[in-house]
Amino acid sequence: MAATILGIPANRVVCRVKRMGGGFGGKESRNSVLSAAAAVAAKVSGRPVRFMLDRDEDMVVTGQRAPFLARYKVGFNKDGKFTALDVQLYCNAGWTADLSNAVLSKAVRNIDHCYNWPNLHVTGRACRTNLPSNTAFRGFGAPQAALCVDAVVSDVAAWCGMPLEEVCEKNIGRTGDMTAGGQVLENDNTLRCFHEVKERADFSALKATATEFNKVNRWKKRGISVMPTRFAVAFHPAHKNQAGALVLVYLDGSVLLTHGGTEMGQGLHTKMVQVCSRELAIPASRIFLSETSTNTVPNTSPTAASMSTDLNGQAVKIACEQIRERLLPYRTKNPEGTWNDWVKSAYYDRVSLSATGFFKAPLAMLSSKTAGVELPAYMYFAYGAACTVVEVDTLTGDTQVLRTDIVMDVGTSLNPAIDIGQIEGGFIQGMGLFTMEESVVSPKGVLLSRGPGTYKIPGFADIPQEFNVALLRSAPNEKAIYSSKAIGEPPLLLATSVFFAIKNAVSAAREDAGVTGVFRLDSPATVERIRMACVDHLTKQVPSVGGDAPSWTVRP
Repeated sequence: MAATILGIPANRVVCRVKRMGGGFGGKESRNSVLSAAAAVAAKVSGRPVRFMLDRDEDMVVTGQRAPFLARYKVGFNKDGKFTALDVQLYCNAGWTADLSNAVLSKAVRNIDHCYNWPNLHVTGRACRTNLPSNTAFRGFGAPQAALCVDAVVSDVAAWCGMPLEEVCEKNIGRTGDMTAGGQVLENDNTLRCFHEVKERADFSALKATATEFNKVNRWKKRGISVMPTRFAVAFHPAHKNQAGALVLVYLDGSVLLTHGGTEMGQGLHTKMVQVCSRELAIPASRIFLSETSTNTVPNTSPTAASMSTDLNGQAVKIACEQIRERLLPYRTKNPEGTWNDWVKSAYYDRVSLSATGFFKAPLAMLSSKTAGVELPAYMYFAYGAACTVVEVDTLTGDTQVLRTDIVMDVGTSLNPAIDIGQIEGGFIQGMGLFTMEESVVSPKGVLLSRGPGTYKIPGFADIPQEFNVALLRSAPNEKAIYSSKAIGEPPLLLATSVFFAIKNAVSAAREDAGVTGVFRLDSPATVERIRMACVDHLTKQVPSVGGDAPSWTVRP
């Protein structure tokens, strides 16, 4: 971007990233607004230029996750078995396209979520509005699609008078089923995660306890839900599924490692050091990873789509294999020697101690009947399930998450501590997405919720009082580095269990008021929406504003 703006070759510009304070998609494209201005100012002035935005400025300028509106028609049998689904998705793109078409494409291709739909039709439209351009965020369209479909499942359960978990279980996709994108499922572990989390949480006992609590409490209600998820892993544009790495071995035996991914707190650098350590059979303390830069690994793909470990890990592995192969004759000649001995022998024998690794993910191409083009298949799918219990104060709409149990399929984990941390963090971030984080704008398109005073994110008190995370065992994934699986984005989708536990509690409150049947609860399920959904004599006194009355705020 900087080279294009300045009209100079890309080899004249060096970009370095030591680390970021969280990425989550917003830095993928929207940084160009500032980086282009900084490049021009530095070129003209001949001096370093630095930009730093306050939080409110950043929220106004760089956009947020694109809001979605979904309209659907669903066909099902009286026993809750799905027969057909027709969905129309509308994505609020803001005033420019940015990545909204790609986000929408992800949502369309994943609209089946983790269920099997014998007949499925979906259309997606990116809508231009007078808001700042919305952009990528953790999940990239999959969370919107997941909540949409889970809402359909919830409505079907209400229509049939069946428990939500029973309808879910009846319709979860199995190995051999075909996804909305035309890909056949292999080694699908959704149902296995679903059953295991119910067993670990003792779901039947928790549900019975919630039912008894609701019988004796009029103004506080408990809700419970168990929701499965399936997340497709790969970049949609096939050309982005590539990565490079550079490994330098120095005469004292130390190793300098560089790869194409950026560290933003997700533990990517740690995992890359682990891969290098394993391949070279040396302690991790001898390996140093300084930064990501364009003058060491060029033409890098974004650190996104939960693919960074899969792609860069393979590139690091390939580079290390070259080094290992070059040192093999010296290992064979001196089997009792040390790593330093072999490195020095290779150096004095004029053998190269640096190597570049390049990995291109093997992707099959799927024919799209509707678009008339071929699209890359996903490399694999990540699976999981979560069970959540909440307590709702129906007079205020305040919610406490009492307990959450998660079972996540991460293949053979590269680093269980990092993976469990990612699951916990992703879940809490998803809980904020589905239950708290509401963007409010003026009718003229000015963002009003632009800081911690008006835009609420989860805090310490919002973490489940009991939080249990387990990794699915004996589920290797042959399509990724060391049989692991992506972990960045999939856990976020499990937070739908909080949303539908809240909806279950609200349903109990409505039943006490004599109101039954299907009802609409939009996301995020804020305290205002929860309170108004708990219909009683107080909510009926709230006047409805309609007609030509001016609106103070608009919820996009």
